[in-house]
Formats: sequence, C-alpha cells, structure tokens
Amino acid sequence: MTENNILDSDITYLKGVGPLRAELLKKELALSKFGDLLYHFPFRYIDRTQFHKISEIIPANISVQLRGKVVKMETLGQGRALRLIATLKDDTGSIQLVWFKGIKWVKQKLLLQQEYLVYGKPAFFGRTLTITHPDFEKVDSGFELGARLQAVYNSSEKLNAVGMNSRSFNRVIALLLPKVSSVLYENLKPTLINKYHLLSHVDALIKIHQPSSLEEIHKAQLRLKYEEFFFIQLRLIQQNIFRKEKIVGYIFPHVGAKFNTFYKEGLPFELTKAQKRVIKEIRHDFNSGRQMNRLLQGDVGSGKTLVALMCMLIAVDNNFQAALMAPTEILAQQHYNTIVNFLQGIEINIGLLTGSTKVARRRVLLEDLRTGKLDILLGTHALIEPTVVFHNLGFVVIDEQHRFGVQQRAKLWAKGKQHLPHVLVMTATPIPRTMAMTLYGDLDYSVIDELPPGRKEVKTYHYSDAKRIALFGFIKKQINAGRQIYIVYPLIKESETLDLKDLNDGYNSISREFPKPEYQISVVHGQMKAKDKEYEMQRFKRGETQIMIATTVIEVGVDVPNASVMIIENAERFGLSQLHQLRGRVGRGAEQSFCILMSSYKLSAEASTRLETMVNSSDGFEIAEADLKLRGPGDLQGTQQSGILALKIADIVKDENILRYARNDAKEVLGDDPQLDKEENKDIKKFFLAQKKSQPNWGIIS
Repeated sequence: MTENNILDSDITYLKGVGPLRAELLKKELALSKFGDLLYHFPFRYIDRTQFHKISEIIPANISVQLRGKVVKMETLGQGRALRLIATLKDDTGSIQLVWFKGIKWVKQKLLLQQEYLVYGKPAFFGRTLTITHPDFEKVDSGFELGARLQAVYNSSEKLNAVGMNSRSFNRVIALLLPKVSSVLYENLKPTLINKYHLLSHVDALIKIHQPSSLEEIHKAQLRLKYEEFFFIQLRLIQQNIFRKEKIVGYIFPHVGAKFNTFYKEGLPFELTKAQKRVIKEIRHDFNSGRQMNRLLQGDVGSGKTLVALMCMLIAVDNNFQAALMAPTEILAQQHYNTIVNFLQGIEINIGLLTGSTKVARRRVLLEDLRTGKLDILLGTHALIEPTVVFHNLGFVVIDEQHRFGVQQRAKLWAKGKQHLPHVLVMTATPIPRTMAMTLYGDLDYSVIDELPPGRKEVKTYHYSDAKRIALFGFIKKQINAGRQIYIVYPLIKESETLDLKDLNDGYNSISREFPKPEYQISVVHGQMKAKDKEYEMQRFKRGETQIMIATTVIEVGVDVPNASVMIIENAERFGLSQLHQLRGRVGRGAEQSFCILMSSYKLSAEASTRLETMVNSSDGFEIAEADLKLRGPGDLQGTQQSGILALKIADIVKDENILRYARNDAKEVLGDDPQLDKEENKDIKKFFLAQKKSQPNWGIIS
C-alpha cells in the first residue's frame, strides 16, 4: 500500500457520494477515504434470493420481495398527514406502497409504467394490502439488489435524510470494489492462510460486501476477524519487545535496610503466595536493566497497595524516589494514611500532593522533592504539573490506571532524569483475560489471585421490598454488635422517568427508622464539596456515625474495616463490575460481612443474571468475564475511548478463540523474526507499516 494509492482517495470523488454526503459520512461514521468505506463492513444480511407474487402475500411481520410495475401514483392529505401512495402491480394482483417521509425524493425516483424490485413488510391498512417505506429499485438499473444476499450497513438519521441509507451503501461499494481490487494484496503469509484454510485478503473483502451464500459470509468473516486480531497483537507484542530490548531502565540491585526492617517488623500479616510471586516478578524487572511496564491486577482487598509499597521501599533503598498517582483525593489521602501507618518507626519521608494542598505546604513539598529529601510522593493529577520536579524518580505506581489518559501517564513518565522510571499500573477492576490480551497486550502482567489470611468471604443476598422490615431488624442487630452499615443509591434526586429510590428519599426513610440520638447517619454524594465529603467520610471512619448513605462515590477509596454490611438499593440498575466494587467496601475486617442487593420484583433477564452472578460468586475475574459477556467490551473500562477496541468486525467476547490463535501466531512470527525482515513476512510487514501510519501512535506508554 503506498501513501498515494487509490485507497487514500477522498470519498467525495466516488460516484454516488459527492460533497454533502461525504461531509456527513466523515462526521457521522468517520469515513473519509476509499479505504475507510472498504472496511465499513455489513452488520447483517437480508436474503433477497426469494421472490413472492402479490396474490401469495400473507402479512406475518416478515419482509417480502416483489417484482412489478408502478401503475399509479398520488399524493393525499396535507401537513403531517401528507402521504405518497403508489400502486405496484404484477400478473397476480396489486399492492399499495406508502411513504410519509422523503416524499419529494421518492417522487423524483419512482416512474410510472417502470418495473421495480420492491422489498418491505406487508400489512393490511383496513382491507388494503400495503407496504410502508419499502426499498425499491429499477429492474434495469444495472445494479439490482434482488436475487442475492443483501448486505445491511450502519447508517444514521442524518445520512438517511440525504439518501445515504443501507441500499446506497450497497450501490456505492459496488462501484468502489472494481476500482480498488487491483491495489489490494495479500497481507498474511501462506503458512497462516493454509493453517486455518482462510480466504485470501482480497476475496474476503469482496465476499463480505457481496456474498452469494451464507458459507461465503462465514468464510469472509473468519478471515477478516483473524487478520484484525493478528495485526493488533503484532503491534502490541512488538511494542513489548521494543521496550525490553531498547528502553534502558534503572537497576535496583539492593534490597536494603528500609525494605528489610519493614518486612521483619512492619508487615501487618504474612504475605500471601501471590503477593510474594508478584514482588519477585517486579524485582526481576528492577534488575533487568530494562524499563519495567507492568500491569498488576488484584481483586478488592487483595493487598496490591502493600505490594506497591514494598517495591517503593526497594527503590528508596537504591537512592531513588518513588511516586504513586491516584485518580481522586479520597483515594490519594487513603493511600497516604495507609502507607504512613505501615511505615511507623522507619525513617522515611513521605508527602501528599493534591489540589487541596495548602500553598505553604506545597512549597515545602516541592523543595524537598527537588533536593531529594522527600522519598515517596503520593497524590492525584497534581503530580504531573510542571512545577513538580523530582530529584531522582525511579519508580512510579499508577492506581486505578484506566482513569488516567495516556498523555497524563506520559507526563509522569517524563519526570525521570537519566532514564524513564519503572512503572507499575494497578487496577482493582478485574479485567477478563481476553480483554487484557487486547487492551494491555504490550504490558507484562501480574495477578494477585488470593486474599490475605483472615479475610472472610462476603455473604451476598438478593431481596425484594417484601423483606425490607426484616432488613431493618438485621441492620439494628449489626449496629448493636458494634458494626457499621453502607446504604448505596443509584441517584441523588428523584427521576421522572425511572422509578428508583433516590438518595434524599432514602435518607428520610432511614432517618425515621433509625432516629437520633440513638443512631447517627452520614450522607455522601458526588455533588457535595470535597471538604464536606471528606468530613462525612471521616466521621464514619471514626465510628461517630453508624450508617453511611451514599451514591457510588464510595465505590473506590473508602476503607473502614468496621463496616460489615453493604446494602445496594435498586441493584438491578448497576453493572456487575460496579456491584463487585461496592461489595469490596466491606469484608475488610475480621468480622463476617454481608452484601444485600435490593431490587424491584420485575427484573429483566439480564438484570436477573447479574444479581444471580453476584450471589453465587465472589471471584472478581469470574464476575468480569460474566460482565464482558453481558455488556460487551465497549462499556468496560471506558474502552470505547481507548482507540484500540474500535474493532471493525471482530468481537473479543464472541471471537475469543480467534483472538487466542491470532495472538499465539503473532508471538510466533515475531519470536522468529522481530523486525519482520524475512522474505516470507514481507506482505505482513508491508500491511503492518501502512496500518501503523494511518492509526494513532500509542507510543511506549501502553
């Protein structure tokens, strides 16, 4: 593919498009070049191989294809009631074709005594057989959709308004294919094509748009899905290889006094095997001479922060500074409190920098950071401000990393002096293996898959409103036993469209059931000022309030070991991943904890599956897999924003096996030929480099 070939031509110059449609295609579907249109794949197909006689039609909510002449046309009514009625006749009878929209356009295209192919759903209007807004085309148009499988393409309301509907896509792509087929070339090597009996690249592109059978559709989809995954994995794996071979990293050879003192005297409990394994993996990276870029996954409460702290101590023992960036002030403050508490008695300087840090304190912090007096700095986005200058930054931890953009992470990376700092990105949101392979395929990957000793599994129950009185009794028993309760609502104010219990209404009913002074209640939601939120959270943490009524702002970052009950109102309105995160707020102490999912009686099948999954499983990875299957990849982890998951035909849930094969093959190809210089890989390299030019640069950040 050369830069100036026909695939790079502006679609404005393709017959049937023109300036107006081209502008809308760019805005609505991001289609601006011939190549974009070629890779705008159908999402389903209509069988147009069958024809019906008008006399045979029995309305049954299915579409039929007819062939006949337009023998009459008239416009009736006025204003909103205006409609165009055309009579189509074949040798067995007649039917009325009716349009309420686009009448002017239809009148220009529909000619009396002309033979047409017509496709649509027949229905009776009174005693008259009609088809409303049918597809139609001239029999002698030279482009007939009838008598074959017709591709159906995504369009939009604005595109439909200018006549760029699915039928128009068929017509335009039919004109495009002969123009571009001569510049298309094979982009896989023969061994891979033969291994899976794949169609050629060119055949797959033609047959996906113009199939003559269902078998052709399946073969074209398999080929295009495989190559889409293959080239994504090729890029991720090559990036990982490049980092390990080319990007020099600091070496931390010593496990010194601070680490050993903490390990022997400061550990609150014995490390789990999983924590030890992860620390060993990170230590190996620290001594490799290459920059570490590692993803650490661990369920809520699995001890990721402890692992991160111990690795920070290794950096400090080797005379480097460490930093931890968290997405919210609440979480940054919590990390600071936890780490200060862990390191009591160990001589180490720790600072906290957030948007709320006072000017005088900030000045001291920045000076100590610049001169090297400060060993560890924790904070929010404030860490990436230009005024924040490290003396010798060697190790960076990014918590809940999916909440930060690539540019934000890059700014923190750039604060290393001689080399890029080692980077550990952490997430408490379990990521299914298939998504991790696609989203984070260029990172090394560690998992903490067991909980610290003494932690009890949170018991989860699903109740409807009928159990509310019993629930109040249960809450009182827990409070009398010295425990604290979370009650989470999905909304702050009442919604006119959704029949949900809102937080304000919830507060009123809970206040009546749990009156002062016997009971104290905290309220926290996203519209409160940060200082008011923090005040309420601290009251709850200190045990001054027994009940916290909140929205999902407490999903991440509140650690109250004494809280043993999480009640989630309208639980059917939450996603699985969010329910699991909320459940993770309890079960942090030695006492048995409970999660109560409250819902309405009437539930959709999907909502029932979600709540049933929560009751039956506490495994975050199992829940993430179920969530991925229910919701698809676009909603998870904000991946619709990530660029990498803008897949054109493949689906990481449905096509998991294809993804695995493609990743293994990409690994094998690069393992044998990292630069794709061998003759057998020349087609792969040509396509790979052309694709790289046209796609966003992911850089080396991940």
